[in-house]
Amino acid sequence: MSVKAFKLVSAVEREMLMGDKNYINIECIECCGKNLYIGTNDCFIYHFLLDEKTSTTGKITFAATKQLHKYLGLKKPVSELKAASALTRLLVLCDNTITLVNMMNLEPVPTGARIKGAVTFTLNENPVSGDPFCVEVCIISVKRRTIQMFMVFEDRVQIVKEVFTPEQPSAVAVDGYYLCLALTTQYIILNYNTGVSQDLFPYCSDEKRPIVKRIGRQEFLLAGPGGLGMFATVDGISQRAPVHWSENVIGAALCFPYVIALDDEFITVHSMLDQQQKQTLPFKEGHILQDFEGKVIVATNKGVYILVPLPLEKQIQDLLTSHRVEEALVLAKGARRNIPKEKFQVMYKRILQQAGFIQFAQLQFLEAKELFR
Repeated sequence: MSVKAFKLVSAVEREMLMGDKNYINIECIECCGKNLYIGTNDCFIYHFLLDEKTSTTGKITFAATKQLHKYLGLKKPVSELKAASALTRLLVLCDNTITLVNMMNLEPVPTGARIKGAVTFTLNENPVSGDPFCVEVCIISVKRRTIQMFMVFEDRVQIVKEVFTPEQPSAVAVDGYYLCLALTTQYIILNYNTGVSQDLFPYCSDEKRPIVKRIGRQEFLLAGPGGLGMFATVDGISQRAPVHWSENVIGAALCFPYVIALDDEFITVHSMLDQQQKQTLPFKEGHILQDFEGKVIVATNKGVYILVPLPLEKQIQDLLTSHRVEEALVLAKGARRNIPKEKFQVMYKRILQQAGFIQFAQLQFLEAKELFR
């Protein structure tokens, strides 16, 4: 049964990006605060400012204002963008090279600092160095079966570690010293400090795209066999039941308490609290789904959209109105981490009371008594 958890709102229309140039495609996106960056197949980076507006009826819209665009001088697509806001730097992967550019004017750093030989890269969101003016970058190297760790400063880069993997890696996520890797035939957890690795489960990266995503401290979300979204900790165990995705999931994102997945035709929303599918949104030609500091963005080749979450209190009320008491209580308990303690206690008492009356009206007196208690 469905819950209206998210609304899909357009953020950047195709005309703003490409005008009448049909050959331009969106390759990657990055969002940092109000700054939205788009990398295209013709080697341009676009910088927009996103302004969120709420109407008197509560409807949310986004106005994107183009700041500038920059040609990187190659005939190659911009394949990845990552913002390091503490350094006011944007890390740009194009033609297997990561270049550092200024977040505001998109100019390369004067020292020309760059990382060469990167197939793909990610940032360590739980860094081990403790230096606030440095970001830790993990790359899958063009060298066979090699991962490299770098420290990136405002105007220089420094290699920290090179690690060899049992098979060729195709995707990576990092948490502290732990790497979660999709190899050719399986997922593994590898501690790059000690070299100790642990097999998770088999996976054939030749058949479909692997998904490896850090979702919290020492926990990852992976596209498993049989269309399952699997959770795994750095200890190689799963503390949550898997969610049932379609077989051809392209991307996944997290907006607590929901896991969102994108395939060829739909965006699906599953609850991490009870693993049930809560919402399906038709969405054709999507190829990017990412979350940025709680903002979930989805994109086709030509446009960018934002999945706006409905307030949790409204979702809980909708469930109670539909007499879905159990689901409402699960969601209310899960909402505890998103709502200040005093406000939560008031809200939770009211929800228990409403739930009690619903059970009472359905002649479920014992359940109602527990809720009233």
